[in-house]
Amino acid sequence: MSGERRLRIRAATEEDLPHIVRLDAEAFPGDPYPYFVLRQLLASFPHFVFVLEDGTDLGGYVLSTPPDAARSWILSLGIAPGLRGQGLGRRLMTRILGHLRAAGVRSVSLSVEPGNDSAVALYRSLGFVPDPDGPRKDYFGPGEHRLLMTLSLRRRGLLSRPWSTPRFRRSRPRTPR
Repeated sequence: MSGERRLRIRAATEEDLPHIVRLDAEAFPGDPYPYFVLRQLLASFPHFVFVLEDGTDLGGYVLSTPPDAARSWILSLGIAPGLRGQGLGRRLMTRILGHLRAAGVRSVSLSVEPGNDSAVALYRSLGFVPDPDGPRKDYFGPGEHRLLMTLSLRRRGLLSRPWSTPRFRRSRPRTPR
């Protein structure tokens, strides 16, 4: 993925599947989703998978469940290792959270490896709150602990419109020169 091209977020298509599989393996080398799982998730939730592209390649993806009784789960957020630390995960999360809120979701949950400090910090900065009981031991099987986090989309303020950018108002009109 070229850093010189303009990045955009769009809905994923079936043609993106091989790239999503590659990204998932790069982002989670120890335990990527199998190809068939990603295929079924994309087929089952086509309106809830977004990718970050530069016109020639994908640099990230986010996958959520559709609303179920106004609740949804973020199933995966993957960013190519060479593109991490540039705010791309935040951009993808902001897009999916806005999409979920527009679909009527009021509560979004996710699970994260407790030692993934950068992911936990990202989710906290977006308003996700960790489960007060702390990480759940063996949540994904023996030795696979996870911290569960939840975001309420009911709150007012920035989180009530996570897809928007802040607008700044001038205190007085600007005088033309």
